[in-house]
Amino acid sequence: MIEVTDQVSIPEEELRFTASHSSGPGGQNVNKVSSRVTLWFDVANSPTLSPEQKELIMRRLENRIGKNGVLRVISQQTRSQVENKELAVERFVELVQDALRQVPVRKKTRVSKGAKLRRLEEKKQRSLLKSRRSERLPVGD
Repeated sequence: MIEVTDQVSIPEEELRFTASHSSGPGGQNVNKVSSRVTLWFDVANSPTLSPEQKELIMRRLENRIGKNGVLRVISQQTRSQVENKELAVERFVELVQDALRQVPVRKKTRVSKGAKLRRLEEKKQRSLLKSRRSERLPVGD
């Protein structure tokens, strides 16, 4: 089981992994060994997630999810397929945690009347100061 949050754990059987040639590090080995790992998770058909959770993930990760409802996470940071698999799982957990996080609703606020009056008063004072500067120009000769 992969623990995403306190309430959500996803069985490893729901994740599918594929390996392919990496464009990352590997030197001469890069063309021979399939070290890039792609993690696939079918969000739309997951029996573990509730419909609300599926909808949240689909909406917040829409650029990573294909038309068929499958989330794709790619890792090719290291030369090792095993390490890339672990990194892909870590990234998957982070993405799902962020997608399921409740965002507090913003309360609309207003600028207080006193703050508006203070700002206008400061503008008047600044304007008066600048206008007085131009009056004090010295007379030439």
